Amino acid sequence: MRIRDWDDLLSDVIESDVDPSGWRAVGGDRAGGVGEDLFIGHPEAGAYQLKTYAKNPYQVEGVGSKVARRVDEDIEPLFPTEAGGVFGVQQPIPEEEAPERAEELETVLETHADAPTTPEALFEDVMETLDSPAYGPMEFDPHDRPEGLDELTATFEDAQQALEAEFDELVDETVTRGFE
Repeated sequence: MRIRDWDDLLSDVIESDVDPSGWRAVGGDRAGGVGEDLFIGHPEAGAYQLKTYAKNPYQVEGVGSKVARRVDEDIEPLFPTEAGGVFGVQQPIPEEEAPERAEELETVLETHADAPTTPEALFEDVMETLDSPAYGPMEFDPHDRPEGLDELTATFEDAQQALEAEFDELVDETVTRGFE
């Protein structure tokens, strides 16, 4: 298992050549301290575990690892299948494409405003219009830990221990106490 910066793992997700709508996520409070735990999975791309914290409103720090090459029948039920919440991974839109993409997005929003629709259908159409590389249902609790998160953490116990040690070291190195 290779521990990497959380941004590097999201780059792997962005560059994966799988159905963007097939991703699932579960996350919540970190069990032992500052930050959040997050698992992102796709049946064909595998599962990733991330530990992050917001150093300030503009900077997120964290580590993670790919914990499974595939999301198989053992871990698939631990990820949500319906949208209690949703997530999406976005890339910056190239400046030359921005006006066209904005028009497309405006058309999607107008269409959904004029026709009977569901929040899930709107989300799907927006993610497709923005060419999101990964999106789907997510179970997330910012104040606690969803059951699926605890079960995934227990399933990947070795990865959990290694990531905890690396994350604690990162927090100790980057968090300053008091005023500078």
